[in-house]
Amino acid sequence: MNEVHIDNSLSHIYTGDVFYKVLKSQYTQEYKDIVIVCIGTDRCTGDSLGPLTGYKLENKLKTFRNTYLYGTLNHPVHAKNLKETLDLIRKTHKYPFIIAIDACLGNKNKIGNIKISDGPLKPGAGVHKDLPPVGNINILGIVNLCGFMELMVLQSTRLSLVMKMSDVIAKGIEFGLWKFNKDINSNQLKEPMLM
Repeated sequence: MNEVHIDNSLSHIYTGDVFYKVLKSQYTQEYKDIVIVCIGTDRCTGDSLGPLTGYKLENKLKTFRNTYLYGTLNHPVHAKNLKETLDLIRKTHKYPFIIAIDACLGNKNKIGNIKISDGPLKPGAGVHKDLPPVGNINILGIVNLCGFMELMVLQSTRLSLVMKMSDVIAKGIEFGLWKFNKDINSNQLKEPMLM
């Protein structure tokens, strides 16, 4: 199972391990760059998981070679610019391996879970938007309940939940990338401080 709840005291370590395993199983030598796309908007609490995670990763990713980030609080990637951003990624990066991060709605007993999967995610599906699929692998944070008035539910999502989830995802990605880079480069990169 590639899912962990943010209230687990080791959720960032578990997220990092699962992220590392999924990345390692899907990444091949043909890819030249790792591109992280954090999807969402800072104008809606429930949909701010992507930009918040991007904000927390922005400076951390500078220690990793050939790793790039799109989607932060200052420059979010959302429904209105997603296609344009994907076009820019294809033009800028030769054979990019894309990691997509987004918030989603789910069952009541799954709220607070982070799910890591191979394959693309379909952003906006929970609010009935037709957007292009994104990612070789994806990380989803279940921020609230699905099934009724989805836009209202996203707007009334607790910021504390989204902040905690973005912390876990950002620390998990940093840890997973450190392990992955250690494998492929055989360099002794400094282990990230996660606590």
